[in-house]
Amino acid sequence: MERMTPVSGTPVAIRSGAYEAHIASIGATLRTLTHDGRDLIVPFDADEVRPGFRGATLAPWPNRVVDGRYTFAGEEYRLSLTEPQRGHALHGLVAWLDFAVAEAGPDAATLTAEVVPQAGYPWRIRVEVTYRLDADGLTQTVVATNLSEDAAPYGTGPHPYLVAGAAPLDDWTFELPASEVLEVTADRLAPTDLVQVDGSSRFDWRTPRTLGAVEIDHAFTGLARTGGVAAARVTDPSGTGVEMTWGEELPWVQIHTADQPDGAANPAHRIGLAVEPMTCAPDAFNDDRYDFDAGLIVLEPGAAATGSWRIAAL
Repeated sequence: MERMTPVSGTPVAIRSGAYEAHIASIGATLRTLTHDGRDLIVPFDADEVRPGFRGATLAPWPNRVVDGRYTFAGEEYRLSLTEPQRGHALHGLVAWLDFAVAEAGPDAATLTAEVVPQAGYPWRIRVEVTYRLDADGLTQTVVATNLSEDAAPYGTGPHPYLVAGAAPLDDWTFELPASEVLEVTADRLAPTDLVQVDGSSRFDWRTPRTLGAVEIDHAFTGLARTGGVAAARVTDPSGTGVEMTWGEELPWVQIHTADQPDGAANPAHRIGLAVEPMTCAPDAFNDDRYDFDAGLIVLEPGAAATGSWRIAAL
């Protein structure tokens, strides 16, 4: 009997030096990433339905569209509520699409899919995702092209959970050079105000320190950069760690300590630190609601937008 495709989709493996990555075609998902056999992200099995959005590519928006409703170019749209417990449209439209493997080589692979016109998002967007390994780690690049006759709202980002080492997340040291954080409502995580992180034990990570019991599920901006590049780092007491870097086309980053509603009874509770660089803020499709720049990309007909980020061992 011919072997069935794994539950997570067509598998692709790439390797370079001490790095190895496994990609699943559903959601163009980064399923595993290791360096010398050490996990740099929280993995999952090939023959397993991806746990939530772990490692998925997010487009044509990352994070949430509050209430699944927005207005664009004078028209009102209503998306399906894919986060029913909070009543939002979550993480775009490609996370559960089965991408086609367009190219696959020893150290790189490209996967493609199309967002088709549909209720709530009547545009056709081609999404091309390339993973490439080299001595500097894994680089993921997402290129979106608007194949429609009208301009389209757009945003993207990834959803990896970084793993510093064998110690619990509470013992890891975290560094993020962000001066502003987007406050949200406690019940629905709907954005409210953009505030300075100064002096906040929960949100000011510009100086590296231990995460402890802090709970975070917030978007940060005001990123300090070196040569246009922002970096988040998490390290284990043993000295191992992982770094994620991204360019100026991604002015936001969502940080989540992976807290689960049922706490330690859930094996995924605080299993890794989600670091999600984003081209736009949560609920950017409703940018007219906010008094800050939400970073919404307006993708003109035929135009393309590119976002890129890198994960590397420390």
